[in-house]
Amino acid sequence: MAHRHLQRTIALQVLFEWDFHNQHGNPEEIFDRVSQEFASGNDELLLARSLVFGVLEDLPELDKTIERYAVEWPLEQITIIDRNILRLGIYEILHIEETPTKVVINEAVEMAKHFAGDTSGKFINGVLGSLFKDLTPEQIRVGNNPQKESIDKS
Repeated sequence: MAHRHLQRTIALQVLFEWDFHNQHGNPEEIFDRVSQEFASGNDELLLARSLVFGVLEDLPELDKTIERYAVEWPLEQITIIDRNILRLGIYEILHIEETPTKVVINEAVEMAKHFAGDTSGKFINGVLGSLFKDLTPEQIRVGNNPQKESIDKS
């Protein structure tokens, strides 16, 4: 299986391209081309596929969540790369049970530092950190299992 970081990067590139073209184009075709280019010969891109098509399916809810936690930034004013890093992070926090919540946030911040502007890492961390503070203990994952006890969210 392809490394999880690579799969997140593939998912980000697919979503970025789709969003850059005003949400036109066939996401399946974009996914096939991007995964062939960056993970040729790797048939197991389950996380990447799950992220891309999960984000697209839940897009209205994810965008509402971004608007809720980035109150000073209208969605259309958030850069395309930041917007899609946030969509991926929020989707993974809320729907991918295998990944610890803090790992998702860290990965999103690292992608922002690598692919986006100088302040993007702080912005992404702030938005996802605010979401994290509002999660119930049952929603926060540590290791491979949902956490059953309270954790310090400061």
